[in-house]
Amino acid sequence: MADDLVFYTHPQSRGRTVRWMLEELGQPYRTEILGYGQSMKAAPFLAINPMGKVPAITHGGTPVTEVAAICAYLADAFPAAGLAPHSGSLARGPYYRWLFFAAGPVESAMFAKLLRFEVPSDQERAVGFGTMGQVLDTLEGAVAKGPYLAGDAFTAADLYVAAFLGFGMMFGGIEKRPAFEAFVGRHMGRPAAIRAREIDDAAMQQQPSAG
Repeated sequence: MADDLVFYTHPQSRGRTVRWMLEELGQPYRTEILGYGQSMKAAPFLAINPMGKVPAITHGGTPVTEVAAICAYLADAFPAAGLAPHSGSLARGPYYRWLFFAAGPVESAMFAKLLRFEVPSDQERAVGFGTMGQVLDTLEGAVAKGPYLAGDAFTAADLYVAAFLGFGMMFGGIEKRPAFEAFVGRHMGRPAAIRAREIDDAAMQQQPSAG
């Protein structure tokens, strides 16, 4: 069908965030689980994402990759779910700000830490994140202000940031701070988040048969 929504993922990937987003939408979608070997690098999937990485979606045959981009796209494609501030709302400012702050500076800083890469102090202005302390303090200030990052309702920005912080704290890339833990706990307790984890956890039990 012209509006088919297809989700390409692996249960041990960032696709878990997109799964949560899809479950929040309440729209029908089809899942294609790809293995990290041949199926992600095979021609059919490379035509969707030449990087050969999941997650990705196609909507009506149009591919979208990168987790933050997928979340932003889906929120706009299905406005009835209320996962983005409405067009013209000033809340779209912080919505985009924090969604892409987490996807850009925070992720860069986290992986620099995990890979033990130290930015020389005289080069901090040359990298997008500056220092880990700067990005975490900035994000902490945002999540500590209230239950939501943009306006008075849950959005894709809250979803992405909560999922990212949860992942980062679990694997030691982001230090545990009370404000982060409270934000993650509040949003990852949503019914759609729980349902998404159950789906991916069940899919993990079927590995390595998928691929």
